[in-house]
Amino acid sequence: MEQYPNFYIIIGIFAVLMVSIVSALGLHGWRDWIALKHAELDKMRRGSDTPSELSATSRIEVADLKERVKRLEAIAAGIDI
Repeated sequence: MEQYPNFYIIIGIFAVLMVSIVSALGLHGWRDWIALKHAELDKMRRGSDTPSELSATSRIEVADLKERVKRLEAIAAGIDI
């Protein structure tokens, strides 16, 4: 089978085109992911500055955790509850 030089040129151009498209899509996805992580960090920073905005559910969870810690400390000290 006879090979034409144009065949290799077309395949080369196609390969470069596919690599560039995949690279561009990957870069776009990476930048979007980084932007998402920055937004999450900003949200966490703003949330930690204002503890008065905690919901009632999270306050109950914190109180429950404190109670559990006290129980574990009592058990570790050998005191029955």
